[in-house]
Amino acid sequence: MTRYDILTAIPTAFGRDGSLDLEGSRAIFRYVGKSGNEGAFVLGTTGEFPAVDVDEFTALVSAALDELKDRMRVVVHVGRPSAFEAVRLTRIAGELGATEFAALTPYYLRSSDDAVFDYFRQVSDAVGDGRLYVYIYPARSGNPVSPELLVRLAGLPNVVGAKVSELSLDELAAYRAAVPADFELYTGADRDLIAAVDAGAQGVVSGVSSVTPQPFRALADAGRSGDASAIAAAQSAVDEVVALIGGDMARMKEGYRVLGVADSYCRMALDEPTDAEREAVARVVAAYA
Repeated sequence: MTRYDILTAIPTAFGRDGSLDLEGSRAIFRYVGKSGNEGAFVLGTTGEFPAVDVDEFTALVSAALDELKDRMRVVVHVGRPSAFEAVRLTRIAGELGATEFAALTPYYLRSSDDAVFDYFRQVSDAVGDGRLYVYIYPARSGNPVSPELLVRLAGLPNVVGAKVSELSLDELAAYRAAVPADFELYTGADRDLIAAVDAGAQGVVSGVSSVTPQPFRALADAGRSGDASAIAAAQSAVDEVVALIGGDMARMKEGYRVLGVADSYCRMALDEPTDAEREAVARVVAAYA
């Protein structure tokens, strides 16, 4: 059966001073848990993972599993520049009860294919009986993954799929053509659920769906039904919310503020929304949350 899964990429709540707001994060987890989406993607790009230390990672993973594991899948992102760090986080998350993991390729320094493979081999070993997704985001990591390398990675124990961000649908289709049929692919492009599934993916990892799940649920349901008019209507709504919120974590957090879920801020160097952007977020949240 063709899948139209939505894994919600969840923002991390911080105070205005940059301190971790664990209770705010719990409130966001609870809100996402009511969305009806198939899963949560925790401490990825949307969760500002590069700015989270190990103690905060531990607290957030524990909170996410506590709030979400009985409602949906929880995929914990453990990617770091080194296998040493990624393995450490994988073991911490596993001890807390995580069973699904994702790891961004090594980043900042350029790595050879063999070095990337060895990195994932070590993380795969640390996963144990869990499931591991390769997170491919060359625009941020500086390390591309060719279809040939992904085939090698798919042969590792526990590597069951990949999340692909800021790559074209043609590149997604090239991965699909190369990897085994049961290897899962997810796009990181919020609006591309239908197009990505048509290219061979199983769904989308979407940060915008964390604030406005309704149009994404409608699009997934329409995709499953095959109703062209329903797909067109739902796609139009998704396009609208993505255009106004986009991949901007500050706007997502403004959405949570409007909803009364959490009054949170970004820790990383991101602009706060302008007054006009706040008004736009309020309109779209009122219409679609």
